[in-house]
Amino acid sequence: MTDIQKKPELLAPAGSLDVLKTAVSYGADAVYIGGDHYGLRAKAKNFTMEEMAEGIKYAHAHNVNVYVTSNIIAHNQDLIGAENYFKELESIGADALIVADPGILHIAKQVVPDMPIHLSTQANNTNYLSALFWHNQGVERIVVARELSLEEIAEIRRKTPLSLTLEAFVHGAMCISYSGRCLLSNYMTGRDANKGDCAQSCRWRYHLVEETRPGQYMPIEETERGTYIYNSKDLCMIDHIPELVKAGIDSFKIEGRMKTSFYVGSVVKVYREAIDDFFTDPDLYESKKAYYLEEVAKFSHRDYTKGFYFNKPLGTEQIYTHNTYIRGYSFAGTVLDYNPETRVALIEQRTKFSVGDEIEFIPYKESSFKQKIEALWDEEGNPIGSAPHPKQIVRLKVSRPVEKNILVRKKDSEETK
Repeated sequence: MTDIQKKPELLAPAGSLDVLKTAVSYGADAVYIGGDHYGLRAKAKNFTMEEMAEGIKYAHAHNVNVYVTSNIIAHNQDLIGAENYFKELESIGADALIVADPGILHIAKQVVPDMPIHLSTQANNTNYLSALFWHNQGVERIVVARELSLEEIAEIRRKTPLSLTLEAFVHGAMCISYSGRCLLSNYMTGRDANKGDCAQSCRWRYHLVEETRPGQYMPIEETERGTYIYNSKDLCMIDHIPELVKAGIDSFKIEGRMKTSFYVGSVVKVYREAIDDFFTDPDLYESKKAYYLEEVAKFSHRDYTKGFYFNKPLGTEQIYTHNTYIRGYSFAGTVLDYNPETRVALIEQRTKFSVGDEIEFIPYKESSFKQKIEALWDEEGNPIGSAPHPKQIVRLKVSRPVEKNILVRKKDSEETK
């Protein structure tokens, strides 16, 4: 393709070593992770320094970069120990630091001057002059604010040097507050969103209380739909790859450091396929849009939105009726091994399945394929009718060869949705 820019990086989240390896296996070009300090996902499993070293080594062996989040809005006490932490990250080979706070940036530039610095969306970068300002401070990449349109991002791209790369979220949870700057959780629960401990107070159900009628809770209803007034839909741009590329975005970022390996692997796989299809043949990509949208509907999500990319969000971008996820499929298990002679796969179960059920294997590169379970055996080879126990090891015959560690899913019944 000669009339468009280079293929963008596909950047995946990882809250644990297992998720990192899954993201790498399913085609991520880079992974962003957090350590025990300075990141904005305090409730994620996060990585010890030893796990980060192992994850970086694994990723680099597969030509994948690893970026480490250090994007809290720091108070004085948060600066203590940052120097040694950044030096350790440099020593284990981290490819970049993601920061938001000027003080944290200052420390990083002082102690690890050769470490690439990415500016977090938490820094609220919404225009080309602020992008140039941060670039002059040594920032090599801007994660643009979620509140920008594609047109605004394209203007930033035109008015900044190519030595400054642009990263933007393309999939995952949206925030009700401006680029994540929120005090609602801190005010209501004492958990500071700007230090990674958000209680997601925006997704709770709210009522009104009139001051002379304590205890009488009146629902807040713009219509009959409900009362989840702050609850935003999830972002999904899988059907707008050409527009994202044309805007000059260098890195497509998936949200979700709290998510499971099943979620991350599933999202990475479909975006990898969509990006590769577009750069192989735009007509192929266009012909497969319905398929991509069908795939992103299969894993856990809220109703989807295009965020700010095309228009300012209106009331329709909120979910008023519930704060739960839509889930079409469940994580059925992981392939531990495969015997090509017997065509039998060894699977670690995650959701109950039985003889007669249909499951779906998710290969790393090829299309997913469905398989009806004709027979099941336990780990010792004894016939069984179902696998009801969490992490139960079972054997089943498959119609095609399968790779180790690929994911297996199962369509939810109406009763389990």
